[in-house]
Amino acid sequence: MLDVQLDFDAGSRRDPAPQAGLASATALMAGKGVAAQGGQPALDENQLGEAWADLGASFGGSAGADRMSFALRTLTEPDLLRRAVALAARELGEPAWPEPVWQRERERLSAALREARTRPATQAALAFNPAVYGSHPYGQDTTPETLARISVADLRAFYRQHVQPCRAKVSLVGAVNRAQADALVTELLSRLPPAAACPPLPPVAEVAPLAAAREIRMPFQSAQAHVLIGQPGYKRSDPDFLALLVGNHILGGGGFSSRLMSEVREKRGLSYGVYSDFSPGLHAGAFSIGLQTRPDQADAAVAVARQVLADFVAQGPTAAELKAAQDNLIGGFALRLDGNRKLLANVANIAWNGLPLDYLAHWTERVARVSAADIRAAFQRKLQPDRMVTVVVGAQPAAAGK
Repeated sequence: MLDVQLDFDAGSRRDPAPQAGLASATALMAGKGVAAQGGQPALDENQLGEAWADLGASFGGSAGADRMSFALRTLTEPDLLRRAVALAARELGEPAWPEPVWQRERERLSAALREARTRPATQAALAFNPAVYGSHPYGQDTTPETLARISVADLRAFYRQHVQPCRAKVSLVGAVNRAQADALVTELLSRLPPAAACPPLPPVAEVAPLAAAREIRMPFQSAQAHVLIGQPGYKRSDPDFLALLVGNHILGGGGFSSRLMSEVREKRGLSYGVYSDFSPGLHAGAFSIGLQTRPDQADAAVAVARQVLADFVAQGPTAAELKAAQDNLIGGFALRLDGNRKLLANVANIAWNGLPLDYLAHWTERVARVSAADIRAAFQRKLQPDRMVTVVVGAQPAAAGK
C-alpha cells in the first residue's frame, strides 16, 4: 500500500473576496475529467472514475484554509503502481475543466449552501468567523453569489498560478524505497506545465487581534441555542503549540474529563456537551468554545463558560489535571499513527509547517515536559477573556440585542 499527498499553497486564504470558494471549486473541478493530450484520449468524469475503480486505487483533491491537497492511494504491485501514478499524473497535470460540469456543480454547491443556512449552527459560524477574523481571508464566507462570479477561466487561472511543481510539498508513506519515491514524485509532477521561474506568491496579512469584546445575539426558531465564544488564537509554528495543546485538552478538548464539561454539564446541567478548540494554521486560527443549551439557559451557560475560561487563563491547571491530560495524550499517541493515512497526515504536517524531521520521535517526551506554569504562561500570552466574540443563535426574541 502507498499513500501520497501533494500540498500546494492554494487554500481559501488565496481566494479573492468577491470569489470566495474559488480554491475549493478549483480542487473539486480538477478531478472532473482529463483532457486529450500526448496521444491519449480524453476521459470524462465517469470514465475517470471507472479507470480508478479498475485499478483499485483513488486520487482526488480538496482545499482547506491554507492548502490545496491531492491524495493518491494505491497498491504497490508494480503494474498497478505504474498505471496509478500515470493516471494521477494525467489528472493532476491535464484537467479538462468541462463547462457543463462546472455549471452543474455550482448549482449543487449553491443549493447546499442555501440549505445549510437554515440551520442554527451554520448561522452561528457565519456570525462568528467574520467577527473573529475581520477582513482576513479566514473569515470569508462562500455564498451562491461568490460562486456565481467564478468562471471556468477563473478555475484554470487559479490552478495554473498555484499548482506548479516548484510549489509542491510531497509526502509519501508506504512500501517504496527512496529511489522509487523520487521517480514516482517526478512522474506525478511531470505533466504540470513547467515554470521558467517560481516567484513567491503575494503575502497574506496576519489576523488582527480583537480590540474589544463583542456580543452577537440572533433569534432563531430552534429547540437549542447555539453558542460560540472566541478570538484569534495562534499560528501552527508558534513555540507554545504543545503547551496550548495540553492546556486545551484540560480546558475543553478532553471530552468528559475537561474542566468545561465538568462545570457546564456535570455540575449545572446547562448543556449536554461543551468543548474548546484551537485551529492554528499559517495564520492565527480561532480559539473557540462551543455549546448548545436551552434558549432560556443561554445566559447562564455563557456566564459559566466565560468564568471557567477566565479562571483557567489566570490560574492554569491543577497538578492532577495536568497529569491526567499528559497520561491521556501520551497513552493515546500510538492511535495517531495506527494507519497509513494517519501517518501520512503527520508526515505532511511536518513538511507543511517546517517542523523538525524527528518531531514525532520526540513528541511524547515534549508533552511530558510541559508544566502547569508553561500552560498558564502560554494561555496568558494568547487569550484575553475580556476581549472575545460571543455569538448566541436561538436566544429568545426578548433577549435579542446587539
